[in-house]
Amino acid sequence: MEARANLKYARISPRKVKIVLDLIRGKDAETAAAILKYTPKAACEYLEKLLKSAVANAENNHHMDVSRLYIAECYVCPGPILKRLRPGPHGRGFQIQKKTSHVTLVLREAE
Repeated sequence: MEARANLKYARISPRKVKIVLDLIRGKDAETAAAILKYTPKAACEYLEKLLKSAVANAENNHHMDVSRLYIAECYVCPGPILKRLRPGPHGRGFQIQKKTSHVTLVLREAE
């Protein structure tokens, strides 16, 4: 049995999220929550909320034991890119790409 939670269209670059996901992959849910709470990265806010959601899904929808949960899978995919123009010299415009992310977190119960 597995419980999953998805976060779509997060306004953060997938590259920044991947750094934090590598820290928590394979850890149990309580340790992962502690890591996310004390890591000074922008992605931790998004991932902490997503982890709480996945734990709540496991507890309420699948009746899993919260103390035995671990992160089985976690990955990030790039979402749509918001393209903006910034004024440059001589009337030119420079493109700014505001990247978005789709994050998936899967929890399983340890045997």
